[in-house]
Amino acid sequence: MPPRQLIWVGVAASVIWAAVQANLFSGALINPGGWALVVRLLDGLFHPNFSSAFLRLTLDSTLITLSYAVLGTFFSLVIGMVGGILSSEVWWQAHGFNQEAARPGSIALRFYRRSPWLAARTLLAVPRSLHEIVWGLIFVNIFGLVPLTAIFAIAVPFGAICAKVFSEILDEQPRQPFLAMLNAGAPPLQAFFYALFPSALPNLISYSFYRFECSIRSATILGIIGAGGLGYQILLSLQSLRYQEFLPMLIALLLLSGLTDVWSSQLRQALGGSTRIEIQTGVNHTAGIPSTGSTRSSAFLKGSMISILLLTGFALVYLKPDFSSILAPRTAQLLEGILRDSFPPQLPDGGLLYLLRLSGQTLAISILAMAAVGPLAMAAAFVSSGRLRNLGQITATRQPGLRPAAILAYLVRMFFLIARAVPTPIWVLMILFVVFPGILPGAVALALHNWGITGRLMVETVDNMDERPLVALQSLGASPGQTFMYGALPDVFPGFISYIFYRWENCIRETVVIGIVGAGGLGRLLSEQLSNFDYAAITSTLIALILLTILVDLLSSAVRRQYRS
Repeated sequence: MPPRQLIWVGVAASVIWAAVQANLFSGALINPGGWALVVRLLDGLFHPNFSSAFLRLTLDSTLITLSYAVLGTFFSLVIGMVGGILSSEVWWQAHGFNQEAARPGSIALRFYRRSPWLAARTLLAVPRSLHEIVWGLIFVNIFGLVPLTAIFAIAVPFGAICAKVFSEILDEQPRQPFLAMLNAGAPPLQAFFYALFPSALPNLISYSFYRFECSIRSATILGIIGAGGLGYQILLSLQSLRYQEFLPMLIALLLLSGLTDVWSSQLRQALGGSTRIEIQTGVNHTAGIPSTGSTRSSAFLKGSMISILLLTGFALVYLKPDFSSILAPRTAQLLEGILRDSFPPQLPDGGLLYLLRLSGQTLAISILAMAAVGPLAMAAAFVSSGRLRNLGQITATRQPGLRPAAILAYLVRMFFLIARAVPTPIWVLMILFVVFPGILPGAVALALHNWGITGRLMVETVDNMDERPLVALQSLGASPGQTFMYGALPDVFPGFISYIFYRWENCIRETVVIGIVGAGGLGRLLSEQLSNFDYAAITSTLIALILLTILVDLLSSAVRRQYRS
């Protein structure tokens, strides 16, 4: 059987298995008594609380979320830059390692030549395997509910992710100038900053701003552990049934997320660095060339850099994080106690079979979510893409003014913004109004959130595709349907598959978040263990989660390689 057919057989079998795990074919799924809460929620949306006191609270929560994101991104970039240099092959090449790894020699000698690079990569693998909410729960037990908890919960995993991406960007730069400086006797660090960084800088900045986009969402999610901000206030409003407070908070969240997305996109475009598509899929981190010829672009870049510095200073003043607590004796004692209690790992009550069953639930949640996201995001991408509308694929005739297709496309894009801006725990709580607890509400919540993210990626793919084959088909008399089937779909479908499987990698990490609010799987077990301070059992659960993440990453990478080839 050809590899691609084998992939689809595996996908179909996995979806059927996940549906069985979620009891989709048996048992009651819908809670009829929850519709009254839905009616109350809708009533609250139509009668929002726009009082001055609540608007001040909304503004304060927005600034807290923004400050968490700014400082979390700042420290993640510091970690990422140091880790990126130390985990890059070119750095160890400058120190006499790696460049001889392919030369003949014993296995031990070849391993020695690559050992520093492998050690750095391995050290960074664990932090990025755990969701920021897990780090937040860990830091709560060390620092308490203070700003440092949210800042470091973002900085640690994002720093490891930045280090991986930065190392790949550095390794893909032309090495001839760097090697020439080394041969001329320049120190490695000096050669790095003068020969590699200038060409890598546009993509480094591009990725940094993309990570800032992600930090906004993460800062919102951290509200569910009591860190404050918009996520905390939205959660509090839903749990206390004060639905009239939901809309003002939602508007603030949409404005914050939307403006950040636009700013990040405009800056990456001005830099000529990686697009959001390339960043999301982790490919094509070749050096971009900033548009230095444009006075407007240059002014925008300078303004963005100044704005970031001002935002960082504002966040420090607004949050007033106590960095001295990092070196406090009590912090060291708490950290030592947690590490001592965490080893050796112990299986949870129920043993290995129970842990495997919950791991299966976690996997089933992610599979069901992405099985729904795939076709829905594809359909929505074609509906909302301006490229296909211009070719008459949605409306055959062009008319002045706002056409129905254009209005529909605008509504779809607004839905994408709402879907990705609202954190998955909030989606879970709203879905639990009418769906009984279990795998299904978690899968639906993940599907909604990732629909917004994946849909935006797919829209950009359709908008950026080469329209010449489509025009050629139409000029030969092909109907709109034939042009779509034989021109548009074959061009974008491999990329769509890559995005879906890439998002699956992220989805498996996000299952922890929805588990904490009662959607099942390893996340719910982890929440119970943290409540009981059972650190030895927590370690075994985290190991299971990391192994599951590695398995999904390997499967996803194999499928994406197959479609790239």
